[in-house]
Amino acid sequence: MKTESIVTIKKELKHLPKEELLELCIRLGKFKKENKAMLSYLLFQADDENGYIENVKSTIDELFEEMNTSSYFFMKKTIRKILKQTKVFIRYSGNKTTEIELLLYFCECLGNLRPSIFNNTALTNLYERQILALQKKIKGLHEDLQFDYNLRLEELT
Repeated sequence: MKTESIVTIKKELKHLPKEELLELCIRLGKFKKENKAMLSYLLFQADDENGYIENVKSTIDELFEEMNTSSYFFMKKTIRKILKQTKVFIRYSGNKTTEIELLLYFCECLGNLRPSIFNNTALTNLYERQILALQKKIKGLHEDLQFDYNLRLEELT
């Protein structure tokens, strides 16, 4: 089965009646958990981006608190899972400042973690890759925002 392009799908959706669009959205939400989460974001949280950021930050806090810190192996697995989940939340928003806020917060939590991640090479490398990615993303913002985010980024390094 060939998957159609977004442009083709968009053209086809324009021709559908409102009831059919609603049914397609409901069916899409039932199909996969991520689709349902995306629809939830678009319908209920997209209007309040700051509230969304705070909600995601509290989720990140919970995930870090539940982490098994008995060995670096378990920490590594959990940290990668948290990063993956954070990037999914970022993808829902699509907003550059939201992306930077959430990645900065992830790095802050990671840096404050006990036992320290800096005693493990793999975790240190993961942390440094996120810092480099943040530096690149910050360069694409307005100068005032760049200054504010660079100050926060310097605190992490």
